[in-house]
Amino acid sequence: MPFLENVTRGRGVPRARLEAVAEHYMHFGGVSPINELNRQIITAVEAKLRSAEIDLPVYFGNRNWHPMIEDTVAQMRDDGVRSALVFPTSAWGGYSGCRQYHEDIARARSAVGPNAPQLVKLRQYYDHPLLVASFADAVGAAVAELPADRRSGARLVFTAHSVPIAADAAAGPPEDGGNLYSRQVGEAARLVAAAAGFESHDLVWQSRSGPPQVPWLDPDICDHLEALAAVGTDAVVVCPVGFVSDHLEVVWDLDTEASEKAAELGIAFARAGTPGTDPRFAELVIDLIAEQRGDIPVQRLGTEPSYGVGRDGVSCRTGCCAR
Repeated sequence: MPFLENVTRGRGVPRARLEAVAEHYMHFGGVSPINELNRQIITAVEAKLRSAEIDLPVYFGNRNWHPMIEDTVAQMRDDGVRSALVFPTSAWGGYSGCRQYHEDIARARSAVGPNAPQLVKLRQYYDHPLLVASFADAVGAAVAELPADRRSGARLVFTAHSVPIAADAAAGPPEDGGNLYSRQVGEAARLVAAAAGFESHDLVWQSRSGPPQVPWLDPDICDHLEALAAVGTDAVVVCPVGFVSDHLEVVWDLDTEASEKAAELGIAFARAGTPGTDPRFAELVIDLIAEQRGDIPVQRLGTEPSYGVGRDGVSCRTGCCAR
């Protein structure tokens, strides 16, 4: 509960909803899987840095649980670090996906004081070729998990974390017209579907947590499964394109709730893996470092913008991704 209270502070999430989500964690040892997943990514990144002969130490700081970013930046100061690049485990624009990381950086530097290292947040990477390739291969592996006689007619469904419609409308710099988060998710889904050989696909949302009177991006994954069943769909591959790792939202909302809904409807269900454990994800991090250093061109496939680079907690654009 303390972790969930940190995650949802100031968002008006009802206590009953927090208690329900806390019960989900009890099915997985009572802890969030995020820390262990991040440590696995860090180990892979450290190995890639060594193989590339890049001498950069790697630190780990969280927004909502230990190790907290304030403590991590203090440790960096004590270790003599004067500047660092910040890799967020979110590929997206929007308040939660990008601007809040800038706020975390500013808060941590303020807590540490005048000797805090300079911190440069790396860009949004929703359309990096390695991310797209990793998801596309995961989709192919998921198709192979379906019964052989249902594979050819399987529907490809992409999911990402829902956000309030108002928050999505404010995502991106004002001059860009808003809706940057949903636009980027839609573009990532298009790129992955094409790379996986699918001519069509669906984009739906999951894991909403706000009060019911606030409109969020929809349709919800479980509602969409019911709509697919109504038109005779008997197999789906669900790709959690909005997540880099198997967060609780993936292993509960998809592997448990959506999977059970599909079984209830008679739909064969397969969930594509996330890229965090794919060696290419660590390569992606190295690419972003090299881009920032000017060693390689920016690696992008998408047509929607990629923003997000900012120094010392200053947002990348004036008014960008207001809450």
